[in-house]
Amino acid sequence: MRSNSRILVKLLKRHSHTATPSSRFSTPPPHEVVEPFYDLSDVVVSASRDPPSPSPWLPQILSLLDGSPSMESNLTSFCNKFLITLSPNFVSHILRSLTNQPLLATRFFHWAHSQPSYSHSLHSYVSLIETLSFSSSFDSTVFQNILQEFRCRKFKLTAAAVNSLLRSFAAVGMVEELLWMWRNMKEDGLEPSLYNFNSLMNGLVNAGMVESAVRVFEAMREVNVRPDSVSYNTVIKGYCKVGKTRKALEMIREMEAGDDGDNVGPDKVSYMTVMQACYGEGDVDCCVRLYHEMKEKGLVVPPHAYSLVVCGLCRQGKVVEGLNVFEEMRRDSCGANKAVYTALIDGYAKTGNVDGAMRLFERMRQEGIKPDEVTYGAIVNGLCKGGRVEEALGYLEFCKENGVMVNAVFYSSLIDGLGKAGRVDEAEKLFYEMVDKGCPPDSYCYNALIDGWCKGGRIDEALALFKRMEEEGCEQTVYTYTILISELFKVHRNEEALKLWDMMIDKGITPNVACFRALSIGLCLSGKVARACKILDELAPMGIVLETAYEDMINVLCKAGRVKEACKLADGIVDRGREIPGKVRTLMINALRKAGNADLAIRLMHSKIGIGYDRMRSVKKRVKFQTLIG
Repeated sequence: MRSNSRILVKLLKRHSHTATPSSRFSTPPPHEVVEPFYDLSDVVVSASRDPPSPSPWLPQILSLLDGSPSMESNLTSFCNKFLITLSPNFVSHILRSLTNQPLLATRFFHWAHSQPSYSHSLHSYVSLIETLSFSSSFDSTVFQNILQEFRCRKFKLTAAAVNSLLRSFAAVGMVEELLWMWRNMKEDGLEPSLYNFNSLMNGLVNAGMVESAVRVFEAMREVNVRPDSVSYNTVIKGYCKVGKTRKALEMIREMEAGDDGDNVGPDKVSYMTVMQACYGEGDVDCCVRLYHEMKEKGLVVPPHAYSLVVCGLCRQGKVVEGLNVFEEMRRDSCGANKAVYTALIDGYAKTGNVDGAMRLFERMRQEGIKPDEVTYGAIVNGLCKGGRVEEALGYLEFCKENGVMVNAVFYSSLIDGLGKAGRVDEAEKLFYEMVDKGCPPDSYCYNALIDGWCKGGRIDEALALFKRMEEEGCEQTVYTYTILISELFKVHRNEEALKLWDMMIDKGITPNVACFRALSIGLCLSGKVARACKILDELAPMGIVLETAYEDMINVLCKAGRVKEACKLADGIVDRGREIPGKVRTLMINALRKAGNADLAIRLMHSKIGIGYDRMRSVKKRVKFQTLIG
């Protein structure tokens, strides 16, 4: 076969000859139509040897597509200079070469259309539509304009064009265009293939029309087109996309059963799609079950599946199980990645095993896996929780010096650790350093510093930070209010504490057990037991049931030696019918014992108080708890 370079030289010589004044031609010769592949006339002869070689004009034309303002005029000059006219096939080939360059593709398409003796074919339109639809910078306006032109041309469709167009429309979830193509395909006498059905379903799923995709799936069998693994996996993807993970699992079971003679077993794509959905929903147990199914069936478990299982188990606090899966991963010659190591390090750190986390961290580095800011954040969090603040600060300096981004979680862990260590001024300094670096503090960070101020007895600084938190639009959580309410009661600023409680309720923040405990303890110790009970009663219609609220109040009153008030509260509980007397009696005995008042606890244990009755004439009256103290 002749070389491309020789042909290009020959063409250049021809151009040189036609350009000389002594040429015997009175008019220039006609342009030559060029195809994307060289020497197509010899395809039959050369098919047994090598595939056709690309045209020498391809790199020349592609080099001119530079996006400059003069790009179109440069293309025209080049074609005129070398007397060439591009064929529709050549244009299609160029367009398919411009993946992720939609603007260049569109400009080239319009330029080609403006050239004399040229007209776009079905395949040049199809090529541009495919290039635009799979571009990462998809522009729907440009796409619709091209599509409108295409519709007006009323081309007779081919099977190859239909396949490409359905795939393109499916990629961007354009349902109307998909259905239009489906109708036109049938009008042109083309029967839908399995590939066509799969493309249609994929488009419907991408557009969120999962039930329609399921109906198409069911219709396939009616026209004797058997679904393949792609068909099943498309429906599975759809169910997972709309949160119907149970339905997706049913599809896997249907694939296993081979209903209707499909004989299509679930593959790793089927499992991975559902595993990812289960992980996202927090259903780690299902994720782990599917992982074991893959192993039992001999399917190759991809690295991401291991990551999901290890990360999920660590998220549940099952770090040992996570480590076992990690070791399985290594035995299967599947290299551990950064996400898996980070999940294990974080899991060990959160369970208080900082030394275990550090060993994994060193192992990770020895294997050449570079830790990122998330990994360092997990290490710092573990060190701070373990009281090793100085080591954590050392990692902060290391990250700064080595260009590792220090994120909000990183700073928050250090601020929390410094605050708990009583080094609030250093925590405050880090807080403002974080702000100056454009890293907005989150609720956890604010709460850590507020807690530090409160523990240091600096409630006014904590309240100022609380106000700033509100001004910055940072979410104030129930934990934020709990810290401040507890501290305000400790410093006898009861009214301010109650105002904060009311503010929390007005904002729709649901109090938890810890928050009400802070409020009720404060009220009980300040002699406002009735107020605490009233607030507790107000929570019930809101659907907030705090199971241990009365127990907490009785405990704190007994601990403070205010047994009379504790007895009064216990009687009030029984009178309201909120608790059976026996349960309140047990509660009182335990509270007195824990408070060190064993004599009263024994006396209560051997009396009829709370459960017995005294006959007063013809009426039985329950022996009240207040008789305990005479």
